Amino acid sequence: MNRKICLSNTLFYTLTLMLAASLLVGNASAQFETATVLGSVRDANEAVIEGATVTLKNVATDITNTATTDSNGDYQFTGVKIGIYQITIEANGFNRTVAENINVTVNARQRVDLTLQVATATETVVVTDAANPLQTDSSELGQVVQRKQIIALPLNGRSYANLALLAPGVRESHTNSSIGGGGREAAFNVNGLRATFNNFLLDGVDNNAYGTSNQSFSSQVVQVSPDAVAEFKVQTNTYSAEFGRSGGAVINASYRTGTNGFHGSAWEFHRNTVLNAVGFFKPNGGVKPPLIRNQFGFTFGGPIIRDRTFFFGDYEGFRQIQKNLVFSTVPTLAQRQGILGFAVRNPLTGVTYAAGTPIPLTPFAQKVLSELPAPNVPGLANVAGIQSNNYQELVLNRNFNDKYNVRIDHKLNDNFSIFGRWSYRKSNAFEAPNIPGPSGSNQNGFVDILNKQFVVGATYAFENASVLDVRFSRSIIDAGKRPPLIGGQSPFELYGITGLPDDPEVNG
Repeated sequence: MNRKICLSNTLFYTLTLMLAASLLVGNASAQFETATVLGSVRDANEAVIEGATVTLKNVATDITNTATTDSNGDYQFTGVKIGIYQITIEANGFNRTVAENINVTVNARQRVDLTLQVATATETVVVTDAANPLQTDSSELGQVVQRKQIIALPLNGRSYANLALLAPGVRESHTNSSIGGGGREAAFNVNGLRATFNNFLLDGVDNNAYGTSNQSFSSQVVQVSPDAVAEFKVQTNTYSAEFGRSGGAVINASYRTGTNGFHGSAWEFHRNTVLNAVGFFKPNGGVKPPLIRNQFGFTFGGPIIRDRTFFFGDYEGFRQIQKNLVFSTVPTLAQRQGILGFAVRNPLTGVTYAAGTPIPLTPFAQKVLSELPAPNVPGLANVAGIQSNNYQELVLNRNFNDKYNVRIDHKLNDNFSIFGRWSYRKSNAFEAPNIPGPSGSNQNGFVDILNKQFVVGATYAFENASVLDVRFSRSIIDAGKRPPLIGGQSPFELYGITGLPDDPEVNG
């Protein structure tokens, strides 16, 4: 009960402060994915036109917003969702002017300056390419990756954030990488900083997987399918104060929204042993490592109420079963008998055993050696004749993943709109140890992830050109690792070790 009261009070104070800030600082922005469309309206003699009516229309949803130019001939729309827009300007004594194909991107300050012609007859002037391609109203450095790039470019693994590598100063990070694949999802270094310094935003809210990102898990709470990403922006330097919480890059993504038309897509990506190459290191007998991989899903969106309420959702599943070739070092047949190629001294008795002389083995040592596999490849020998990498194993790697998202947008009136999104991701993976059996260590194992995120947002435009943009989100991260031999026979029982605590809560 106390927790609910605390949450309600926190939300109330947050909304109060944001409302006060929006009233005091009309042109301030927040770390959202929405944009600002602004410009000036003048006549052919460069004189400002005051009182002109400017209408901004979203081509996909037909939702419109209206503003009036001020005494300087300027207008501004804030909290604009990304998409293709049309701007219509009407003023007494001038021809009606329409600017088409205005592409508004993530967190942009899109300037569209227009010149009106004196009316000589009832006609409409249509302007194309009126938007300035350069962001002259912002000094931040970054790159927008638009939807057509996300869909058209090949993307192994289908992680949209990996396309951040297209931006200058970004390189892939191999921290926490494994033999079976690359580094953790969406792990990259920007301007020489560590990957954990990056800040991920989705629909204007925090999407960072705190804590688990350092444990080779994903960097993000929600991993949206590329087909469900409208676009995203990689902000690498000199970004404004609202993004100043992290030292690395800001990856600001926007989830797709529904339109007045029903649209959907479906996909299936398949790989198997037959289509896969053998690789440089070949298993014994030259047999290809087995692989079965399926990545499939769909998107669907459209109107619930035309021109007012829209929905969009997606699902993606991932199923992979493969075996990776790994090399390990195990005792040779001579070493199993206590025969070493160099002299050994017993520190307790002071007895020295010459090279090639069998060393007495305790029952415990014999039991440990019996649980280790014998060498199955020649391996490599150093100058002392000690072999390494003399054992080869095809290690099982299994990964099952399901994720889905759904978003609903609703326009209450010309000044007030709201949206909500629910995201869910469940992943179960298993990677077998490099050496089978209890003596081969308890490395690798099971990785279980269950992430959920709920987001609501509201945008209200005041008559004085101020805008209140509020977001509330809750992310739940449930992730953990388990060793592969957990639940089996206790090593204490297997090796006959006594006198130690055997409570599972103590020794695992």
